[in-house]
Amino acid sequence: MASPQGSSNLRQQAVKGVLWSAIESWGRQVISFAVFFILARLLGPETFGLIALASVFLAFLQVFFDQGFTQAIVQRQDLEVEHLDTAFWANLGISVLLAILCVSGASFVSNLFKEPQLIPIIRYLSIGFLITAFSSVQNAIFQRKLAFKTLATRSLVAVAIGGVVGITMALMGFGVWSIVGQQLSNNLAGVLIIWWVSDWRPKLRFSVRHFKELFSFGVNVMGMNLFYFFSRRSDDFLIGYFLGSSALGYYTIAYRVFSILTELLTSTIAKVTLPTFSKLQHEPERLRNALYEAIQLTSLITFPAFLGTLILAPEIVEVVFGTKWLPSVPVMQILNLTGIAYAYFYFNGSVLMAVGKPSYKLAMDFIQAVINVIGFSIAVRWGIVAVASAFVIRMYLIAPILIWVIWKQIHINVLTYLRQGAASLAGTIVMLFVIFVIKYFLSNLISSSAVLAISLFIGIIVYILSIFLIAPKLFWQIRNIAR
Repeated sequence: MASPQGSSNLRQQAVKGVLWSAIESWGRQVISFAVFFILARLLGPETFGLIALASVFLAFLQVFFDQGFTQAIVQRQDLEVEHLDTAFWANLGISVLLAILCVSGASFVSNLFKEPQLIPIIRYLSIGFLITAFSSVQNAIFQRKLAFKTLATRSLVAVAIGGVVGITMALMGFGVWSIVGQQLSNNLAGVLIIWWVSDWRPKLRFSVRHFKELFSFGVNVMGMNLFYFFSRRSDDFLIGYFLGSSALGYYTIAYRVFSILTELLTSTIAKVTLPTFSKLQHEPERLRNALYEAIQLTSLITFPAFLGTLILAPEIVEVVFGTKWLPSVPVMQILNLTGIAYAYFYFNGSVLMAVGKPSYKLAMDFIQAVINVIGFSIAVRWGIVAVASAFVIRMYLIAPILIWVIWKQIHINVLTYLRQGAASLAGTIVMLFVIFVIKYFLSNLISSSAVLAISLFIGIIVYILSIFLIAPKLFWQIRNIAR
């Protein structure tokens, strides 16, 4: 049984980890979104569509890059230096093979999508595999130590450098190569920084035994990543193949906004939950309570953000990206309907990995991937809005299965589990009603930018006051955590 002092220290580490993870995610996304906003103003839908098509092929190969070694290093309790050396050289070797595959397979991908411009884009982006191979083990070491301050600093500087390069190239008229330059310079800056701050250096040794130990855990992660690829990227593939790069560009913009919200609001805490949950894997009661707390904290932020974006999507797209991107609005609105589910299910993977059951997550990812591929294949004939709808329907169809799996592993109280988001949902409903009233009376009187600013300002105030009145205990708890 853990001592109260040990419990307090772990809680402080986790809270600090969340803080620095939030600084990293929010800071990186603010910078990324600013760069994304400028590039969207300078470039057109077809440009973003081409990058998305190239990313489909690169993301497939990315599945086999890390072999799950990062998560295995974070999760292992008995980590030896041979594990780190072996993981580094394995990743480097795989990255060379993947870069060669990119160079040789670029023509095939170009012919598949009937886009000749994809050949050089894929070949240059393949350099990213070689670059990131030099930082994956250091990343795992810092995550294992809950040293998210270091990771945050590194990430923010790298994304800023990449943004400067991308915008400069776009202003100089490089077009699609602006995004290529942005991604590669971001990767390179991240590697240089993490080698500068890390005191670990790989030694020239490779252990077959330690490779097998890492791979026995990592193969499940690799399987999850493969299923995630089909679950997440099959829509891009089908839209690009059947509807063209411009349609994919509109879909990409909507999904990018959705993914930025996901990164800001859920991934921030999820990065900390795996190492934190792993330390509690032999204390079921504390693990359950940690899961409840993660869901409660996440729902407090995600519910108003996702659903607020849904109702304000027309104003957001018009003000931020311009009227040429308005076809992205309905896609953005539909995708954000998954916000409630994400607050609950985003941590399932961390729980299953922490208790040493990656095979269960693998099974769940397989089910989601199969349903997504089938749903997207059926929906794509009706356009990008139908594809987004298929994504949302799948999420809520499998919700009971996802809850059952977590109940089976750590014996959650289902009612307690579901109640974690009750106060957040009530406060969000009040906020949405107020925003709806503002839009109804002001949309025809003032500009979209003014409507957006007023809605955001009043909506945030109304939501905070609603939480204070509905759940004062939760309000003061969040205030104390922030302090």
